[in-house]
Amino acid sequence: MAPLPIDRRPLNADERAVLEHILSGEFVGASQLRSQLDHTEVIAVWGADSVSVDLQVREPCEHAALPEALVPVGGQVHDPSGAYVGEILVWTDRGTTLAALEFAWVTDEMPASLPAIVDGRLSWPA
Repeated sequence: MAPLPIDRRPLNADERAVLEHILSGEFVGASQLRSQLDHTEVIAVWGADSVSVDLQVREPCEHAALPEALVPVGGQVHDPSGAYVGEILVWTDRGTTLAALEFAWVTDEMPASLPAIVDGRLSWPA
């Protein structure tokens, strides 16, 4: 399914919180990606009810130099009982700028919201 373009908008509070959590790890390019958050806009959604979004970073910004497009941080999401329900993936444009925030779920129903940060972990209500 192709992303659905939307009117550009800033990151909402949930998107920003999840991105800050994922980018808080130390890896090559982390500080540059963190510095892009204030310049990042949502430009598309991955479906009518999807919480996964395409991102674009406004220039000027500091570019990262990741060796791959996927940010190398495990973003596993668990429900309150501890069951694995999916993963947050952060994609870049050729390793340089933030490009997408994806909630890849393994449950029967698509999540209606991004996970919350609870005790330093990504937690999704059951």
